[in-house]
Amino acid sequence: MYFKRIRDLREDKDLKQEYIAKILNIKQQNYSRYETGNKTMPIEKLIILADFYKVSIDYIVGRTNKKDTN
Repeated sequence: MYFKRIRDLREDKDLKQEYIAKILNIKQQNYSRYETGNKTMPIEKLIILADFYKVSIDYIVGRTNKKDTN
């Protein structure tokens, strides 16, 4: 599911959960729940992450292994 992808994207850029939580305007604890799969991430937040990482939403949710949006 997407939780592994969002963790991998964050770790690939050596970013902390706190930093991504600020981008999403949420608390770090909530973001942690998204990464562990304990909470479902709203589509609005997935869109923000896709734009931030410059990847497609299809990549984040596991529908493709192709990162780029083209």
